[in-house]
Amino acid sequence: MRFILKRILSALITIFLVSVLCFITFNIIRGDPVSTALGTTATAEQEAILRKETGLDQNPVVRYFQWFGNFFSGNLGNSMRFQGEAVSSLILSRLPVSLVLTLLSLLFTLLIATPLSLLSMHRKTKLPGVIINIFTAVGIGIPNFFMGIIFIWVFGVVMRLFIPGIYSGYTDLVFPALAIAIPNAAVLIKFLRSSLSKELNSDYVRTAYSKGASHSIVLRRHALRNAVIPSVAILGMIIAETLSGSIIIEKVFSIPGIGLLLLSAINARDYQLIQTLVVYITFIVILVNTLVDISIQYIDPRIRLEKEKNK
Repeated sequence: MRFILKRILSALITIFLVSVLCFITFNIIRGDPVSTALGTTATAEQEAILRKETGLDQNPVVRYFQWFGNFFSGNLGNSMRFQGEAVSSLILSRLPVSLVLTLLSLLFTLLIATPLSLLSMHRKTKLPGVIINIFTAVGIGIPNFFMGIIFIWVFGVVMRLFIPGIYSGYTDLVFPALAIAIPNAAVLIKFLRSSLSKELNSDYVRTAYSKGASHSIVLRRHALRNAVIPSVAILGMIIAETLSGSIIIEKVFSIPGIGLLLLSAINARDYQLIQTLVVYITFIVILVNTLVDISIQYIDPRIRLEKEKNK
């Protein structure tokens, strides 16, 4: 319980500091959100009215604390980029797309990484290990946005399995999810193989062999369970990154998710929307990391017992 309370306090402090830095940054950089929203044909009177409506005519410090207070009361304000639409409704309308993209990419990552990691540890032939090594090297070396561009050309332009640049529904998330999953799976394979190699040299594995267990059973029933523990942290990072908005992938595939919404807000200097999205992303990263820490302690009781000893 003490651990959870510490993480909650740390999360609140981090969110506060990130929101302050975000506010300062977007007030220092060039660009006027009012001029961007109204265009070059707007009169000085129209700009003054909009500044008053949005609170941009007030002192920056006052504006920040008003926003921070409204944030915790549930009033996230209105977007200037999207013609005064509520920030909360904008985020809620884009969130399901990012959630489905995250779940799909996570599913593909696990379906690719787990069997390939186990296959690479089989001793009968070295060929699968060599092929998987090549896959891992290529997957780690190629960024997901470049993988996305390849998928668009191969599956969109050549094979015409989808229309590039047009989002028509959740079925269009399969190839973006694969573009995210392949580099992530390559990283996960690297960590999982390293953990499996370490576990296969453990005493309990030698005991299992001495009792007549086959190499396949030892891998799946004994080594894999303990090898997964160090990989949980990597999975947490993957989930947080994707759920907080795969900005480049969403831009490449024109997916109306959180990432593309953030890009639109930055281009339009939409401070209300930017600050809320940055706080959301910070919250997601902290939440996932906290859940990962708790999960690791639950999966491996040795960590929990070690902490209780040190108290």
